Order: sequence, then C-alpha cells, then structure tokens
Amino acid sequence: MWTIDAVLTGKVTRFTDDGETSAIAKARVDGPRTVHLLGIEGDAQADLTVHGGPEKAIHHYPRDHYRWWQERLAGRSLANRALLDRAGAFGENISTSALTEREVCIGDRFRLGTALVEVAQGRQPCWKQAHRLGDKSVVAAMVKSGRTGWYYRVIEEGSVAAGDALVRVARVHPEWSVERVTGIVVAGRERDAATLRALAGLPALAEGWRSRVVKLAG
Repeated sequence: MWTIDAVLTGKVTRFTDDGETSAIAKARVDGPRTVHLLGIEGDAQADLTVHGGPEKAIHHYPRDHYRWWQERLAGRSLANRALLDRAGAFGENISTSALTEREVCIGDRFRLGTALVEVAQGRQPCWKQAHRLGDKSVVAAMVKSGRTGWYYRVIEEGSVAAGDALVRVARVHPEWSVERVTGIVVAGRERDAATLRALAGLPALAEGWRSRVVKLAG
C-alpha cells in the first residue's frame, strides 16, 4: 500500500508563443475528486489524438525520480527549474513515492481512493515535456532512463484525494513491468520475434501500443 501524495489536474491553456495549447501544467487540488472513465474531474487534454482517452485516463509519475532530474539538470540553464521542486513537473495526475516503473506491471490493478484502475501502458514523452522544463534533452533522457511514468484505464469509477491509499489488488503479468514494456515499444529494446509476439498477446496492453507491437513483429 502506498499513500497518494498529490492529485493534480490541468486546463488547456496557451503553451507556446505561436499559439500551441496544452494542459501539461497540472496543479495540485484539494479534497476528493471524481474519477470517471476518461480521467479525474477537472482535468483536460489539448490534443485528443495523442493524449487522453480511456486507456490514458490517468497519468502517474513517481516522485522518486525528481531528485535524479534535479541532479541531471543541475548544470544546465533550465528555464523552469522551480518546477522540479514540487509534483506536477511532468504533467502527472497522481504522485506517489516508493513505486516506480520497475515495480509496476501492465495489467496491475490498484484501488485508487475508491476507484479501481488498471495499468494500460507506459508514457511516451513528447516535445511538450522538454518545452515545459526548458531543456531539449529531457525527452531522450526520459526514454533512455525509463523514467516515463505510466497510464491507467479506469475499471470502476470512484473518487480520489491526496492522502488516500493506493493499494495493489491484482497482478497478472509479473514479467511485463512498465519499464520493460516501455523499453520495447519506445526505446527499441528486446525486439526479437518471440518477445514481440508475446507482448502483442498481452490482454491488458493498451490497443495503441498493441498495434505498434504487431507492426514491429511483422
């Protein structure tokens, strides 16, 4: 069991000087929020072709990684260094400690407050994360290090608040950690035919990632 340190949501706002929008700037919210099939009450996404939807309803990013990022980016001229002082720097909805991509597996089910959620895929970082922090190397570093976070689909609606418990209630695919699967799909690791076929057959894997694995398997 873990404690939810922060619940965060964001609205779509202007993100770049040329008018690009984003909801990556998540802010901590107080009190319980409804968890519905498309995410947490009050949260939004700008580009629904690549963000949001039932298989990317909630983004969880480990607070454990923040010190690594602070140390890695310490010598750089970072435009938004202060973001790394609090949860939300990576656009996450849920922040916890002592739980990372190595310990979480595709298909794991958690009781998130009173809601029931299931791990569907890792996160594939995009240019908006680098732009938010003000350092172009961020995306490549996230992919290479495996510090990407993961997405939940919502199995049962409910509510969640900071201070609630996060309880793992089921594990069915212990060999398919988020770290491993993201390494295969995003970072190009372990792409032998047998591994790809096995991953493509994983029932809990998000359909978008499954389609990519099927194409890789040929």
